[in-house]
Amino acid sequence: MLVLGIESSCDETGMALYRADAGGVLLAHALHSQVCMHADYGGVVPELASRDHIRRLVPLLRQVLSDSDCSLTMLDAVAYTQGPGLAGALLVGAAFAEALATALGVPTVPVHHLEGHLLSPLLSKRRPQFPFVALLVSGGHSQLMRVAGVGEYELLGETLDDAAGEAFDKTAKLLGLGYPGGAALALLAERGRPGLVRLPRPMLQSGDLDFSFSGLKTAVLTRVNELGKISDQQRADIAHGFQEAIVEVLVSKALRAVELSGLRQLVVAGGVGANRELRRQLDAHAARTRIAVFYPELEFCTDNGAMIALAGALRLQAGDSGKPPGAFAVRPRWPLTGA
Repeated sequence: MLVLGIESSCDETGMALYRADAGGVLLAHALHSQVCMHADYGGVVPELASRDHIRRLVPLLRQVLSDSDCSLTMLDAVAYTQGPGLAGALLVGAAFAEALATALGVPTVPVHHLEGHLLSPLLSKRRPQFPFVALLVSGGHSQLMRVAGVGEYELLGETLDDAAGEAFDKTAKLLGLGYPGGAALALLAERGRPGLVRLPRPMLQSGDLDFSFSGLKTAVLTRVNELGKISDQQRADIAHGFQEAIVEVLVSKALRAVELSGLRQLVVAGGVGANRELRRQLDAHAARTRIAVFYPELEFCTDNGAMIALAGALRLQAGDSGKPPGAFAVRPRWPLTGA
């Protein structure tokens, strides 16, 4: 079974081909990022994002077909991101997928964007087995889930305001790092001096598995205003203190979720899952507590077509027959537990 996956929920256009036979193999994937285009505006401009997706879909499709030595007539299904995300961007990918599937006479599989992230570690050689606990830290989402199988998701905790990724980007902007700033802030934090900037750990002792990061961002703003003009070293120290706080909360809540679930596997997925300090601390704790932690490859932490092709293929293997191509709708707001 050969599945084409299409991702267009925000500012990356992704395309991939996944063969579900014989344990599954990713045949090819291609990605175009709009980061440079949106950087001039300090954030994603939805209309520009949608127009750029239109320009990129056909060239990316041709690329993955060429790289995999496959043809369109070999496709068995087309999976695409139905939501959540930017409405216009989602519509571009959905319309393209439905039109292509109609022309080929194959079913489509609308996929939840976060389900793609959640399942992305299954693209790695070292893969988790169901059931497991998942820490999803992708863009505007920070959630803890119990995953019993494909489509079987129980929400354990989530952010009450800013997600971890949003907090990283907003704090980076406060420190003058531009957009997108999450990765730049993490790099800057490596030059910071430990212990010099102590910031709050929001909801660390709340007794539940929910998150809140807007107050942490406000604490950084207060510190920046107090200092006035700050040096490069002070900026690095603040970045270090911020990352230290956010990682401590994520690690503590994730390990608590594993403990309460009675499971021994933790999956970490999404853009913030690429953070080196987060991975270092989770791996250190896991070694002491004998918990197995799984991550997607770094290239699959950001939005990508491979995770959508995988999720679509796994849904088909689990008994989902897909839908006849044609009429469709996108879901800009869509809870994963309702997928």
